[in-house]
Amino acid sequence: MSGSTKVVASPLLTGKGLPAFGAITAAQVEEHIPELLSLLNAELDVLEAVLCQALGAARLLDWAEVMDPLQRLGEQLRWSWGVVGHLNGVCNSPELRLAHAGQQAAVVQFGSRAGQSQVLFQALQTLERQHQAATIGTPGRLDGTQQRILAAELRDMQLRGVGLEGAVQAAFNQASQELAELSTRFSNQVLDATNGWTLSLEDPAQTEGLPTSLKDQLAQAARAADLKSADGAEPSSEAGPWLLGLDMPRFAPFLKYSRNRSLREQLYRAHVSRASGQGNAGDHTTNDGTNESPKAEPLNNWPLIETILTLRGDQARRLGLANWAELSLAAKMADSVTSVEALLEELRAAAFPMAAAELEQLRQCAARHGAPEASDLQPWDVSFWAEVLRQESFSLDSEALRPYFPLPAVLEGLFALCGRLFGIRIEAADGQAPVWHADVRFFRVLEASGGGASAARAGQPLAAFYLDPYSRPGSKRGGAWMDDCLGRSLGPDGTPVLPVAYLICNQSPPVGDSPSLMTFEEVETLFHEFGHGLQHMLTTVDRPQAAGINNVEWDAVELPSQFMENWCYDRATLLGMARHWQSGEPLPQAEFAKLQAARTYMGGSATLRQVHLALTDLRLHSAWSPDCGETPEQLRRRIATTTTVLTPIDADAFLCSFGHIFAGGYAAGYYAYKWAEVLSADAFSAFEDGGLDNEAQVQATGRRFRDTVLSLGGSRSPAEVFEAFRGRQPSTEALIRHSGLVAA
Repeated sequence: MSGSTKVVASPLLTGKGLPAFGAITAAQVEEHIPELLSLLNAELDVLEAVLCQALGAARLLDWAEVMDPLQRLGEQLRWSWGVVGHLNGVCNSPELRLAHAGQQAAVVQFGSRAGQSQVLFQALQTLERQHQAATIGTPGRLDGTQQRILAAELRDMQLRGVGLEGAVQAAFNQASQELAELSTRFSNQVLDATNGWTLSLEDPAQTEGLPTSLKDQLAQAARAADLKSADGAEPSSEAGPWLLGLDMPRFAPFLKYSRNRSLREQLYRAHVSRASGQGNAGDHTTNDGTNESPKAEPLNNWPLIETILTLRGDQARRLGLANWAELSLAAKMADSVTSVEALLEELRAAAFPMAAAELEQLRQCAARHGAPEASDLQPWDVSFWAEVLRQESFSLDSEALRPYFPLPAVLEGLFALCGRLFGIRIEAADGQAPVWHADVRFFRVLEASGGGASAARAGQPLAAFYLDPYSRPGSKRGGAWMDDCLGRSLGPDGTPVLPVAYLICNQSPPVGDSPSLMTFEEVETLFHEFGHGLQHMLTTVDRPQAAGINNVEWDAVELPSQFMENWCYDRATLLGMARHWQSGEPLPQAEFAKLQAARTYMGGSATLRQVHLALTDLRLHSAWSPDCGETPEQLRRRIATTTTVLTPIDADAFLCSFGHIFAGGYAAGYYAYKWAEVLSADAFSAFEDGGLDNEAQVQATGRRFRDTVLSLGGSRSPAEVFEAFRGRQPSTEALIRHSGLVAA
């Protein structure tokens, strides 16, 4: 997508424009990726030859002859392979998996070759020396953005093994390929285990307590699976059959509302044992819990976990580092494992006693209701009794709020907030861009008129984004994420190439004639991912290596996303978008007050869970080794003694589905959620300081947030960007207050 409004779909190989998703097949991947890699290798040969000649002549190197062609090489591969990875995540199929797996080694091999090029590394070092020797305004002097890009590229080449030689480098490259393959396999096995387990419910008594919306979903899933009732009728919300699954839109509300404790237990055990080799994961089960079609070999990620951790440790040591955590932190804000552990301990110490008190309150609630589990509360009981107590304490029924959050109204409210804060206008552009599924929507982002925008800029196109909102358990991996379709850059003629984002959620799909009626948690998730999208889309940095989220340290990249979640509790924002999907009536003020009052409900437990996951991740990558005397799961359970208030059950194999660290980018970086939450809470407190009811102040602060956090991207360090917005360095005070760990 260029600065014009015309959209041209491009085939896979070209590496520019919007992808022609519908035309991209597994066969094309197998054909075009090798062609692309051959082309890129030839281009890299030419670049190395030119730079080698320049280095030999000892002449002054220019940024445009080193960094620009290097960026173009990387972007061609990122675009093409990124499309393949994107489709693998949202339109997964056996054919695409095979095509992806078949090309992955060659893609990694090219990355290793470019990342370990001695000629490129020497050219980068020469650029650095030239800058250090030059004075302001003289040739060779780099601006601040260029310095950040260059420093990051030098660091990344060192972490990719440019300093290694011979057999050590060969072993490093082989391990890099193996790690990429293991990551993909881990993710695929989680997807298969999630999709492979279902439970047919035929007795209406088994649905006691379930809200109509969930029964509708379960009946719809049964229809999609071609199930029939005992008398051969189509599944219905009232009569069934109903089909349970492990995807979050079915799993989470069932645990929250089902009064059938044995079914909650069965579902919970299946969920926490996914891809762990246990017999109840990856199978379709019938109403009585027996396997209908057991798999010969249950999916098992345990061996992959140990291999991944071992290989990562080996890689770090080959680079002269003690462990993978040190390697990970080399590119983050946090300066050491000790610093991260200090933050996590501060949060753990505040959250643990509160979480223990919350658990005791749930036990007391169960006892008041005469529930037998009151004396033996288990993990599958927590969501249920937490919802009962929430309703008793705040008269807040989470399910009763769904009709007030139809997706169209939520989008309207989200877009209005972005206009209010950032002076932008978002317009639907469905049908104007190729999509990968009928549910996917396309939007354009424009400069708004007024709000500080000059008349000349009003209506100017800024960016665009895709929104893929609904869960599709059969072909789409779980979770929610933002990814880069196109990044901001300048074309050869100086015309801006505008950014385009992928925004992917897995929320409750429409049922029958009703739109997607969202839980409040799903609303928060949408706002979260849109925050990532805003940083990608509203960047004003023209150098693509530092535009948007590029070159933003990983533990700061969650700042805009977590910042946006805060607005779900803002009166003007929430009451402006929460309207009943049938009557159009706004959410009653009393319900908004309940939401605000319940904001920190179970906050100690939520914080402690994040600390448990972050600390487990950190120590797996800093303290675990094959000869340390314990398995990764034993290490996790040892950590759990001080980071959980309810001991994980024996069947709990959560690590086997912990895709963030074994199949994503969060290895030794899961703490980033809490690290960045310090920044995001403090950033939102700037709006609180000015008064959330002071519209002029809100808009002024919003523009400042756009001009710093959203605009500057990776062109400056996160600490500098934050200080430019806030006027000081961040404090943990706002996070602890917002989390309810101390009195407000």
